[in-house]
Amino acid sequence: MGKYYSSEKNVQMLIALMKASNVRKVVVSPGATNVCFVGSIQNDSYFTLYSCVDERSAAYMACGLAAESGEPVALSCTGATASRNYYPALTEAYYRGLPVLAITSSQHSGRIGSYTPQVTDRVVLPNDVVVCSVQAEIPVTSEDEWAVNVSLNRALIALRKNGGGPVHINLITGYSKDFSIKTLPSTRVIRHIGYHNALPKLKKGRVGVYVGAHEKWNESLTSAINSFCKAYGAVVLCDHASNYKGEFKVEPSLVCSQTQYDSPCRTMDVMIYIGYVTGAQMGMKPNEVWRVNPDGIIRDHMHKTTYVFQMEEEDFFKAYERMGRNTVEEGSTTTVMLEQLDGIEPDNENGLSINNDKTPTLQETYLEQWQRECNHIAKKVPELPFSNAWLAQQTSSKLPEGSVLHLGILNSLRTWNLFEIPDNVCSYSNTGGFGIDGDVSSLLGASLAHPNTLYFGVVGDLAFFYDMNVLGNRFFGKNVRLLLVNNGRGTEFRNYMHLAARFGEDADPYMAAAGHFGRQSRELVKHYAQDLGFEYMTASGKDEYLMNLPRFLTNQITDKPMLFEVFTDSANESQVLEILYNLEVNTKGAAKHAVKRIIGEKGVTALKSIIKR
Repeated sequence: MGKYYSSEKNVQMLIALMKASNVRKVVVSPGATNVCFVGSIQNDSYFTLYSCVDERSAAYMACGLAAESGEPVALSCTGATASRNYYPALTEAYYRGLPVLAITSSQHSGRIGSYTPQVTDRVVLPNDVVVCSVQAEIPVTSEDEWAVNVSLNRALIALRKNGGGPVHINLITGYSKDFSIKTLPSTRVIRHIGYHNALPKLKKGRVGVYVGAHEKWNESLTSAINSFCKAYGAVVLCDHASNYKGEFKVEPSLVCSQTQYDSPCRTMDVMIYIGYVTGAQMGMKPNEVWRVNPDGIIRDHMHKTTYVFQMEEEDFFKAYERMGRNTVEEGSTTTVMLEQLDGIEPDNENGLSINNDKTPTLQETYLEQWQRECNHIAKKVPELPFSNAWLAQQTSSKLPEGSVLHLGILNSLRTWNLFEIPDNVCSYSNTGGFGIDGDVSSLLGASLAHPNTLYFGVVGDLAFFYDMNVLGNRFFGKNVRLLLVNNGRGTEFRNYMHLAARFGEDADPYMAAAGHFGRQSRELVKHYAQDLGFEYMTASGKDEYLMNLPRFLTNQITDKPMLFEVFTDSANESQVLEILYNLEVNTKGAAKHAVKRIIGEKGVTALKSIIKR
């Protein structure tokens, strides 16, 4: 028997095209229907193969590997329900723009629906006969109006976008007999700008570049955005997953988390949105949003989009830097007059801070305003109770040079975003699908790209146990360090600001899923990890954590991967967030907080409805 390629013509064609497209890496799951494909490529030195039994983990491995290597990564699975397990990670890949090629092998399509074992229907996919189809419902709420506005803009743009095509708008009617409206209401227009369109003018003012989840930046893109910021007095607003490391970086998560203080910096004339789904809810207040992405699709997260630029980020920033160079306008708000921090209140449409009791003494650029705000509030962070946030406080700045950090969604991502990491450390999180599954698998996949680089992961216990099977994968390298924060439940649902928190301990059985996985057993993960070849460490308090931390952060590749299990309490986790979210107070913020506490959520809703009238 020859060890070459399958005689099946379609397999041969696929392999040839993968080579032509530089698809070298393949994560393979075992099975029968993909033997012809796998048997062909495993003997071709062009390909690098990795094995993973669980298709869900395999797909997340591909996400991590693709993101870290910058190369496309293929997947191969068999029939039955195997391909269904790809969906969570493919959702992740879609929203992050990761090049993952899912190759699902299947039996003859004629066997679908005939009760043939291990045959599932993969023929019908979400594929329509138009390039865009939208529903235009009768709007009742302001949210309805926003949705209809976006849908209609999307449909109208699609008429000409990418060469145009058929578009469908499903217009709903209530058969109203009232024809008395004399003036049409104003409604937002979202413009699509491609390479062939004239670029709209960007006025000098308060400009922020908001970076969602973003892959590692190259020098050329960093240089382009730096030059743009110099020309427009702009700042780059980031969380850890943004990965921008330039001189105009601002990490505003802590400032924007304050519930009794509304920073005037949050208000800006134009926000330029690049990257994908962000893991930090910063509550910015832009007058308008310009989205820049080669997909050219409306993504209106902030409900303020006015332009969508279908172009590469670097091309956008270079073009506008040329336009903005040496064109400082009269009355520019690039520099503004501000007073000292204490007692300031935003009291005009530009969000500038004026204290009527003091004479303005400080002239600052927009970047300097942000830096002052961030530094001032960061200095107010006290020694925190033992929690995930305390771990971040003690650990984030000490991460080894050139290492990579992967953060689990929600609580880990949120708390670690409040503390700075070194500029030479890149960070990622599965914000694309924003699901609990796959954090550890993505960490593993990423670590395969650079075996001599340290990869750190921080996950909660539910995320860990959801994905724990991947620890048994034989490709787990010595360069992986996993910090497991075990509070015995989904602590997200016990945090003081969460909807479920009002149920107190009654949230534990079903909302927070407490009590599973050994009820914070001190032995369960320990034996599992050690039996799988991990170096295991544990801590239940500050002294114990700090004692083990130097070993966990050693910048040398050790003989084994590490798993550091830290036991915390959900009450402390909630208390810490309440501390961090109330570091800064001003009169307006305190008043809002007091009113909300007195009249409750229902009262606030009723008050808003009265004001709108």
